Amino acid sequence: MKHNPDDRRDNVDKIQNNIDHTIQNMEVAEEMLTLTDDPKKKKSLKDKNDRRRDALDGMKNEIKDEANDKQHKYK
Repeated sequence: MKHNPDDRRDNVDKIQNNIDHTIQNMEVAEEMLTLTDDPKKKKSLKDKNDRRRDALDGMKNEIKDEANDKQHKYK
């Protein structure tokens, strides 16, 4: 069985795509917060957005690392 080589050329694009989708999901959740009166639903949406914010921080750090590695030709 052959091992596939590590191809990181599109990692920055993939991470940026994930960031974009996460932000879109956060915006939808914020909109839903204004439309619901259910306290459990509000808490759930707020908790999800808190986790998304944490994930965004990690993705932003990761994209910086990948962009730096790409600039230096993955050396």
